[in-house]
Amino acid sequence: MKKYFIYFFLLLIILTSCQRKEITKTHGISYLEKREKLVFINKSNKNDVVKFLGQPATKGMNNDNIWIYIERTQKKGKMLKLGKNQLTKNNTLVLEFNEYGILNNKDFYNINDMKKIEFAEDITINEIKKQNFIYSFLTSVRQKMSNNRK
Repeated sequence: MKKYFIYFFLLLIILTSCQRKEITKTHGISYLEKREKLVFINKSNKNDVVKFLGQPATKGMNNDNIWIYIERTQKKGKMLKLGKNQLTKNNTLVLEFNEYGILNNKDFYNINDMKKIEFAEDITINEIKKQNFIYSFLTSVRQKMSNNRK
C-alpha cells in the first residue's frame, strides 16, 4: 500500500510539472507594439527613434535609411504537445527615413500578418552524371599535369 502511494505521488508530481510560471523566451525589443506609437511620421527623427526604441536590429541592405525592429516571444508548450515551443508574439516594425533623417513611413507587422508559404513537393532529377571521388580526383590531377607541360 505504501509503495503504491509513493508511485502515485511521484506520478502526480511529474504530470503536474512542478513549475508554476510559464517559461518565455524573448528576442528583440520588449513591448514594440506600445513603443511604436511614440514615433510619429513627419515629426520624429532618427534621434527620437533611438531614444524610444534603441538601435535597430537591422538596417536596409541597400539603404541605411530603412530601420527594422523585431520582437519575438516564445513560450513552452503544454505537456500534451511534448513541450514544443509556441510562438506568441512576432512583431516587426519597419521605419523609413528621408535624406534629412525625418521619419517618412512606418509599417508594423504582427503575427497575424505572417504568410504561410507552400513549397512544391516535386523532386528535381539531377541530370549530371554522378562520378565517384577517385575518378574526379584523378581527372583533376591529370588536368594539372597537362597544364604544367604547356
